[in-house]
Amino acid sequence: MTTIDSITIETAEPEASARFYRDAFGLENQVRTVESDAPTSGFRGFTLSLVVAQPGNVQALFDAALAAGATQLKPVEKSMWGVGGVVQAPDGAIWNLATSQKKDTAPATREFEHLVLLLGAEDVSASKKLYTGRGLAVGKSFGSYVDFETGQSPIGLGLYKRRALAKQAGVDAEGSGSHRIRINSDGGAFTDPDGFVWEPAAS
Repeated sequence: MTTIDSITIETAEPEASARFYRDAFGLENQVRTVESDAPTSGFRGFTLSLVVAQPGNVQALFDAALAAGATQLKPVEKSMWGVGGVVQAPDGAIWNLATSQKKDTAPATREFEHLVLLLGAEDVSASKKLYTGRGLAVGKSFGSYVDFETGQSPIGLGLYKRRALAKQAGVDAEGSGSHRIRINSDGGAFTDPDGFVWEPAAS
C-alpha cells in the first residue's frame, strides 16, 4: 500500500513558511518547504485539510492560522456536514479546517486527527485509473470524489473535480503555472495527468 511520507510546499520564503506551519498548526515533518520562484497564478489545484474532533478545535486552529499570517477565505461556520473554515497560508496554499461534529465534548485544543491532501482533477476517472494502477486502493468513490486508502500514512489522499474543489475552498477555479507542491511517497517518481509531481519519500 502506497504511503505518503510528507508533502513539500514550494515557496519564495521557505523558512517563513515552515515557521507558519509550526506556529499555526504544529506541523513539522508532515509539511516541508523548499525555495522556488516557479511562476504560478490563481488556484493551484489542491487543498490541504486538517480534520479535527470538534468545532472548538476548528476555531482554535483557524484563529492560530490568522494570528500567524493566514488570510480568511471562508469563516468558521456550521453546514449540513459539520463545522469548517478555510484559510490561505502566506505561501498561497489553501487549508480547510473541519469536523463532522457539531458540538464540543471537551476543552478546545489545536490537535487534529487527520491531514488530507485533496488534488483537483479535470478528469477524475483518468486520474483514479492512474493512481490505482500505481498501487493505491480506493477507499470511497462517489461522483466526482475519490478517497484512497493510505494505511498508516501520516497524510491521506483524495481526488475531487477541480472546479468543485475550488468552490469548496471559496476561490475561483481559474489558475495556471506551477502547483508549487510535491508529494513525497514510497510509490515512486511520476507526474499525474494534472501535473502533480510525486517523488521518493523525503529522508
